Amino acid sequence: MSGAEVAIEWNGRPARAWLPDPLAARNLDLPVDIARKSERAAGAVLRVGDRLPSGWEPLARLLLRAEGIASAELDDAAATREAALVADNLAVVTDALAHARTTARLSVDDLHGWHTRLMRNSDLAPRLVGAFRDAQGWIGGRGPQDAVYVPPPPDRVPPLMDDLVTFVNSTDADAVTQAAVSHAQFETIHPYGDGNGRIGRLVVLWTLARRLDVPVPPPTSVLIARDPGGYLSGLYWFRSGELARWVAWFADIVSASSAAALEWSSEVETLMNEWRARIADLRTDAAARSILELLPAHPVITAGTAAQFVNTSDTSARAALELLHERGIVEPLEVADSGRGRPRNWWLAKQLAELIRT
Repeated sequence: MSGAEVAIEWNGRPARAWLPDPLAARNLDLPVDIARKSERAAGAVLRVGDRLPSGWEPLARLLLRAEGIASAELDDAAATREAALVADNLAVVTDALAHARTTARLSVDDLHGWHTRLMRNSDLAPRLVGAFRDAQGWIGGRGPQDAVYVPPPPDRVPPLMDDLVTFVNSTDADAVTQAAVSHAQFETIHPYGDGNGRIGRLVVLWTLARRLDVPVPPPTSVLIARDPGGYLSGLYWFRSGELARWVAWFADIVSASSAAALEWSSEVETLMNEWRARIADLRTDAAARSILELLPAHPVITAGTAAQFVNTSDTSARAALELLHERGIVEPLEVADSGRGRPRNWWLAKQLAELIRT
């Protein structure tokens, strides 16, 4: 085993929680065949970085978020909320990727900052936004007594996270093994009141980007979402001490996501060519043409953002987005700002998002 159960009390009743061993105390040696599988997965990531077109890198931000973007069945209120969550996610992924390209070490404060941005439009209690949980959590069931999994007590979270961050900043393991172990340990600790899946995926993103020096790693979360049973079994293997089985499964996911990234990039380029044909009648200097090329980078975009990138006025950018809407390329959404003032106008390139949900 890679930890032990500890006694806790919840609502006056006894229960048991899992306390994982710190990574500093774990033996992370792998059999030769598993180590080679991890090395092959890292090689696949590097090959994707060499072969993908430049327009793919920003779109990969969407792939991190397995939940996708609002579907046509969502009502207006849900759609606007979803657009806000997607926009926040894109901003955090951008920050994580930028951070990975620096020499700065990952810190708990970085994780808290990402959590703050990700959860600011959620229903999570304000005291828990950007802070570790202060109460016992559990997964499944009505309480710790009948839960599927009970993470460590809240007072054990800070030292475990310090240990995790130290491991993430190390180079003792190969990149894919390090990403696999870091993610599994993070999910085992389950340090936040909500949003653990998204932050855990950011840890994978940061680790692969930092260690392999690629702009954006392939979309592992989309492939994980396709095999939830395998993922949950893998986390159980990790907790039960079967490290090799977990790393082997994770390495296969990384390899498969690398192949999927190449396939998706081809589909994105096909869609972009179709959209270019829809506006072929416009002047070559039309703002709509320039904004169209931004969409893989900014599938959720405001007129203000578009105006900055194409060096035009907000009014001109808004008119261009309206034109793209008329041509069936984007659709409008209204997302209220967190502060006072009128809502910001957002547009969504929905077909881009739908490509990676199938």
